[in-house]
Amino acid sequence: MLDLILLRHGRSTWNDLNLFTGWQDVDLSPEGEAESRAAGLLLAAEADLDLRVLHTSVLTRAIRTANIALHAANRSWLGVRRSWRLNERHYGDLTGKDKKQTADEFGIEQVTRWRRSFDVAPPPLALDDPRNNKFDPRYRDVAADSIPRSECLKDVVARVTPYFRDVIGEDLKSEGARGGAVIVVAHGNSIRALRMVLQNISENEIADLEVPTGIPYRLTLDRELNVLAANYLGDPETAARAAEAVRRQAG
Repeated sequence: MLDLILLRHGRSTWNDLNLFTGWQDVDLSPEGEAESRAAGLLLAAEADLDLRVLHTSVLTRAIRTANIALHAANRSWLGVRRSWRLNERHYGDLTGKDKKQTADEFGIEQVTRWRRSFDVAPPPLALDDPRNNKFDPRYRDVAADSIPRSECLKDVVARVTPYFRDVIGEDLKSEGARGGAVIVVAHGNSIRALRMVLQNISENEIADLEVPTGIPYRLTLDRELNVLAANYLGDPETAARAAEAVRRQAG
């Protein structure tokens, strides 16, 4: 059996402000740091879980969540792979805008369509917009046409899938052969994309999947990467309440 942990980063400073974040690089809030430590303790409590490899996005909130959680789990020494392909979905021109105010301006139905539909992207950033990530040095080795100015979940699935197949999947098989597990610390939408692929979630059903911050999700897979079992670590009701809080963010 192979073990995969998916962990959404702890709350960020922009989560606290209820702003669309996407590829904007923001730090964890104090609550997010506490969530990350709590996630690490949950990981440490899994006696049969032998974490061997860490994957993160290139965004600070995911990197710091991983660092804090693994320190709490006594696994700071894990080998690390980072990829922009695990970044949060790009929210285009919504980046930095208040979710509730955006719902008041455009209507809750339109904002829900932007946030949770499978193939509807928000308005894109202008090419010369200072929020355009082509100006960020962490993407200097990424092909210019691969750096998005806006994304829908379908776009995130398209960039996450090859990374899972070629990198995470290979780590799962190689480490799993020695009894080891892989942990991925990423974002709400990149985790939704991974779960959509792994758990065969349909385009309609994925709209209802909310990913809480700071709670590890453990999947057990066979050698062909078929999911045999999956559950949040810790109290299921806590995870359900946290997911519902994410659902209510746009008002």
